[in-house]
Amino acid sequence: MRFAFVASDTSVAQQARRRLVERYGDVPPEQAELIVALGGDGFMLRTLHAWRALDVPVYGMKLGRVGFLMNKHRLEGLPERVARAHTASLFPLQMDVVDAAGNEHAALAFNEVSLLRQSNQAAHLEVQLNGTVKLANLVCDGIMVATPAGSTAYNLSAHGPILPLDANVLALTPISPFRPRRWRGAILPHRTEVILRVLDPGKRPVSATADFHEVRDVRTVAVRQSGGPGVRLLFDPEHNLEQRILDEQFAAD
Repeated sequence: MRFAFVASDTSVAQQARRRLVERYGDVPPEQAELIVALGGDGFMLRTLHAWRALDVPVYGMKLGRVGFLMNKHRLEGLPERVARAHTASLFPLQMDVVDAAGNEHAALAFNEVSLLRQSNQAAHLEVQLNGTVKLANLVCDGIMVATPAGSTAYNLSAHGPILPLDANVLALTPISPFRPRRWRGAILPHRTEVILRVLDPGKRPVSATADFHEVRDVRTVAVRQSGGPGVRLLFDPEHNLEQRILDEQFAAD
């Protein structure tokens, strides 16, 4: 099997890459049958964004602080581990933004698309689902649309639900909502288009971020599941992604 080893900038990840390349060889990602990402979840997200068009599966090894999307790092037995691995398909969100100057921006998110206030003023947002206004004025610090894979990240910190990987749903989760007081978010069918319109943007500016791509001073943000192909992540069978999502719901800390 032809491996492409990519690593974060940390010394431990770079050292691990050198040892793996010495053992298994290395080819450019464009020629690989498998991309092996060495780092943490942040580096895994960057790897997925960088190489998603290749339709090559990705196998991660944890060499960072957060490794929810990663397997344990071991030098030995990589081909055997890959042969036994379970596949999880991730489908990104498409974010389309119009900013204050009328410029249009587009980006993908494998975890979440989030809106966040830019000043000391709370954000005022109109929330539409498939063209129908559901909340005329949500007063909050922000709001996000999260995928199942991203539901254990920022979404969970904002008290959003953990979503099973194969549930075909998205989480719509407010960040510190003030009005309506009893609204705590919604679980949406994965084909839902969410349109978020910023009210009073001059006084209450808002930014939008798709994973790590940020746009400032937004006016409207449309979010939907991308119609393109997903990406394939490989996980060791004893600790696959579906099991991790299940276990996270019973985590003690």
